Amino acid sequence: MEDGAQPTLPALERMIRTLQHRGPDGFGYHIDGNIGLAHARLSIIDLAGGAQPIHNEDKTVWVSFNGEVFNYIELRRDLQKLGHRFYTKTDTEVIVHAYEQYGENFPSYLNGQFAIALWDSQTSKLLLVRDRVGILPLFYRQQPDRVIFASEVKAMLPLFDEAPRLNPVALDQIMTFWGPVDDTCIFEGVRHVVPGEMVTIEAGRLTRKVYWSWEYPATGQYSDLSEARLAEQLYELLNDAIRIRLRSDVPVGAYLSGGLDSSVITALLHRQGADLRTFSIGFEDKGFDESDYQDLMIEQIGTRHSRLRCLNESIAAAFQKAIWHTESPILRTAPVPMMLLSGQVRENSYKVVLTGEGADEVLGGYDIFKEAKIRAFWARNPGSKFRQMLLKRLYPYLDISSNTAQSYLAAFFGVGLEDPEIPYFSHMPRWQTTAHSKLFLSDDFKAQLRTDAIEQFCNTFPEGFSSWHPFNRGQYIEAKSLMSGYLLCSQGDRMLAANSVEGRFPFLDHRVIEMAGKLRPKLKMKALNEKYLLKKSMQHVLPPEIIARYKQPYRAPDIPAFIGGRNGYVEELMSEEVIRKAGYFDARRVARLVKKAKSGRAIGAKDNMAFVGILSTQIWHQHFVSGFRQNFGSPE
Repeated sequence: MEDGAQPTLPALERMIRTLQHRGPDGFGYHIDGNIGLAHARLSIIDLAGGAQPIHNEDKTVWVSFNGEVFNYIELRRDLQKLGHRFYTKTDTEVIVHAYEQYGENFPSYLNGQFAIALWDSQTSKLLLVRDRVGILPLFYRQQPDRVIFASEVKAMLPLFDEAPRLNPVALDQIMTFWGPVDDTCIFEGVRHVVPGEMVTIEAGRLTRKVYWSWEYPATGQYSDLSEARLAEQLYELLNDAIRIRLRSDVPVGAYLSGGLDSSVITALLHRQGADLRTFSIGFEDKGFDESDYQDLMIEQIGTRHSRLRCLNESIAAAFQKAIWHTESPILRTAPVPMMLLSGQVRENSYKVVLTGEGADEVLGGYDIFKEAKIRAFWARNPGSKFRQMLLKRLYPYLDISSNTAQSYLAAFFGVGLEDPEIPYFSHMPRWQTTAHSKLFLSDDFKAQLRTDAIEQFCNTFPEGFSSWHPFNRGQYIEAKSLMSGYLLCSQGDRMLAANSVEGRFPFLDHRVIEMAGKLRPKLKMKALNEKYLLKKSMQHVLPPEIIARYKQPYRAPDIPAFIGGRNGYVEELMSEEVIRKAGYFDARRVARLVKKAKSGRAIGAKDNMAFVGILSTQIWHQHFVSGFRQNFGSPE
């Protein structure tokens, strides 16, 4: 959108072709004075007639849209009764008519995952809207004479006058929370529409409005329904969330990790009579592998299944491509196997998969919530040896029997015991571990950091946050930081879109989230039994071995993936010369870390995150800064 020179078709073509991986089935364009829209289509609904941009009856409202509106059938029926006329069968068209009918409140009527650019030519107003939880990305850059927006920053780079710069605040957030926690972007000068937000651009003014956010009642004001009725309600909601997410004109598959969440999805799909096609990852390292539980579910429901065996060298070989798609530094290699898995999905001619992401945030499944309960109990008697030993129960898959390991656990989880009422008490151990990566930043780079990442994040907490139960505070923080900033983007959407695959997330249906938000915390985690109500609601559906198994978080090899193989790019990008030239990290400290990794002594989480974080930042720099001219050409 421009106030000066009008947008041109060649400029739109250069932008949208960088996103062909998101939409390989065709390109569409619309130029109207000072607005230009372009769309790369992944055809899933109305294969013949759903080309975008889509317009209303008199072509005064236009939309370019990434995602799905799952309740489009019901919305379309309601809008037709109100007099709206449709010219396609696609879900996209309900957006323009919903805007006509409901104005800027239209996102509240959508059940889906979406990044929307809507142009109202009668008012010369542009709306940029992102779904409630941030499943799909949407970025924008405000310049003196124009606003550029896109699903990925790489689509904006052809219009940059010079190479982008790394935003120090964003890297600080990544090296604290694993991802950005507000509208900050790793590309300086670029912002993203935050989950549940609408950005309006009208008459040269940009305004922001949050239309939805995670909410929890004040302590004691929970749902008064019985446990049995709540379990039934959860079952019904999940069933319906899956039902509407099966709406597609192409086959729909599912990920099956062997954990509770993906097993719930596949079991309910099976009960709905879906033709089941499932996909999973297996690792050569048994510490990461869940194949036995996958096999249990495959036998239980009789699915046609494909398993990708992920080797260390596969991760190293694909890591640079993964960073091209994340467009961001990452602290774990876990996204890479997910990218390889979506490649297998596409090779099997599937475009859509259902996944179990979101269940842990919504229904209380993460170990971090258990840790917080034990740490709060321990804080009442900090000198107790018995209370800290409860932490051993959380990790039966790790060897923590030695005195050294137990001392490490005590030191790691003991942080913050003196003030268990601090708002972010639940996340202090994790953030302290992650922040170890910042020790490798160069002095010049550190000098650019004038804000405290944690304090800045706390300033965004909603009014009433302090009245929430500590368990719900932890859930909110997890949803607003790790989930939206890392899991749904770097490990989720970006790794799916890299191979033109769409993920759908039944646990993140806003109706499920809102119902779960009203639950008493003990129904989400009873003692240390995580996702208690989900297990209760599914006990007649799943094998008891799946219900009873301990939670094993999805992980992948980090440093071991890069050491000892033929990975010349790692040696080059982590060399003192190249580190010093980029300027983000202290070359000598990085050299010591590399030496430690090669010797096999860098085995802790801190060193692994630092190594991956530094390497991915260097790759990001190579792709988007030093490789700017080569990869994105000269601006117009």
